[in-house]
Amino acid sequence: MPGKRPCHVSVEPKGNEPIERTIKRFLRKVKKSGIADEYRKNNYYEKPSVKRRKDKMRREAVLRKLKMKKSKENR
Repeated sequence: MPGKRPCHVSVEPKGNEPIERTIKRFLRKVKKSGIADEYRKNNYYEKPSVKRRKDKMRREAVLRKLKMKKSKENR
């Protein structure tokens, strides 16, 4: 969610829907909109070099996982 867009998430209970289900729908909407991830990311300052290192490690992990999956398929 780049930029300064407002990110309001609201959920209204449907009929006599249980409150637990309403809360679950709300949490799903929050997760899908990326509000929680954005908050966690901006919770504290992270140096650009640390950000790059984390991104690199994440990419390498994805590649490793794909490589493992591919090697399992070839067996």
